Amino acid sequence: MEELVLEARGISKRYPGTTALNGVDFEVFKGAVNVLVGENGAGKSTLMKILAGVEEATAGLILRRGKPIRYSSPFEARNHGVGIVFQELNLVPNLSIAENMFMAREIMRNRFAIDHRRQEREAAESLRRLQLDLPPSTPVSSLGIGQQQIVELAKALHGDVDILIMDEPTSALSEQEVKVLFEIIVDLKARGTAIIYISHRFEEILEIGDYITVLRDGRLIAKARIRDIDIHWIVREMTGEEEKPPVPREKRRGGVLLEVNHLRLPNFSGGYKVNDVSFKLRQGEILGIYGLMGAGRTELLECLIGAQPDATGDIVLGERKIASSRVDQRIADGFSLIPEDRKQQGIVQTFSIAENMTLASLSRYTGRFSISSAREGKAVDDMIRELAIKIGSKTHSIFSLSGGNQQKVVVGKNLLTNPKVLLMDEPTRGIDVGAKKDMFDIIRKLTDEGLGIIMVSSELKEMLTIPDRVLVLNKGRLTGEFDRGELSQAKLLLASGSK
Repeated sequence: MEELVLEARGISKRYPGTTALNGVDFEVFKGAVNVLVGENGAGKSTLMKILAGVEEATAGLILRRGKPIRYSSPFEARNHGVGIVFQELNLVPNLSIAENMFMAREIMRNRFAIDHRRQEREAAESLRRLQLDLPPSTPVSSLGIGQQQIVELAKALHGDVDILIMDEPTSALSEQEVKVLFEIIVDLKARGTAIIYISHRFEEILEIGDYITVLRDGRLIAKARIRDIDIHWIVREMTGEEEKPPVPREKRRGGVLLEVNHLRLPNFSGGYKVNDVSFKLRQGEILGIYGLMGAGRTELLECLIGAQPDATGDIVLGERKIASSRVDQRIADGFSLIPEDRKQQGIVQTFSIAENMTLASLSRYTGRFSISSAREGKAVDDMIRELAIKIGSKTHSIFSLSGGNQQKVVVGKNLLTNPKVLLMDEPTRGIDVGAKKDMFDIIRKLTDEGLGIIMVSSELKEMLTIPDRVLVLNKGRLTGEFDRGELSQAKLLLASGSK
């Protein structure tokens, strides 16, 4: 019988206003790939953060070979043999491979000096073990994504780590890089390493996994041996059997507003982030874009807004072919983008509510020598009223608002540019349930007024209830297109997870 090396019992995690995990059990076996799956928001990342020491559980126990353990930091977790490779790579580009591997745990020659030679020797040994034939002095900035992923693995495995958490490790890798990673995983299993593997890609789960655990809405739903299940079992357990086809919106869409033909965006390895994508958007239509991380969703929107100068293809807005290639020109043409990362790309943190809202449309309130405060103030007041933004004063800091109201300010900023096509990248990320409802109401109202909306979301429920039509991307290619009436969770998952 396989050896149980780590066990979570009755793990719960509560935040103000929400329960992320509710009495979850999870078992990790030695020398095996222990797969964890679930929809976005199911609690996978929260559970992994608890196991890796990033967060502490509200209730429950963690057992290491049958004995209760407790830790409150990744450093303490490593002392118990648990390492993690996060979905977002955490390397410093201007440092070498060895310097990244030993960051914050440097090997000291004496009290004041780092033993660089020993660090490079140990790094070289770790890299050889993981089949990466590079000098440890190589700057990380010169590495491809697949090589960086292996450096992260080496960093996580260095020392006495025998339980490795891998969160979507193949999301940004090419097929050849995935093949290399799987060879490394097979070798790690043979050495007795237990791997906790999170992925949405069902084919690779069946290829590399040994055990599977399914979470839904913060609860344990099912667990099984991989050899005893298939893709349809995974989809059924993730989504439940109670799903019903959505009811189409009763509204008539207008003529073609946007036509995109053969859109391509090359990547550094000779392939494509967006690969020959063509589609149409009608006036008053909500077009959803669904796909896994690395599928090319954000890159597609960046191509449309002009943030990817290497993109090729034809874009026709109305009856006019778009020739501009800069963001400001695309905004003038009628495109506007609500970015995925609100704090980094959507707002200026030191500006007031009003200053943030008019930032993209200042030329509309500028006279010959100065900005008309009266015209600018009226535009802000009108937008606050139209979007029902809850504020104390428009002169207050943007951070005086909740996440949902900050997002409404970002929407207002974009609407003040008078767009024809509004691009929305994860518009409900980081906002509460009430703010999400408000956002959906705003989206529907805008399309009723004739605006065309392209909306990226990783939330299945949003894709099933909001768009009129959904396009599915997988590794940069268009792999599915569904009208609202024929949508189902299974169809979206299968189209996004197939090879």
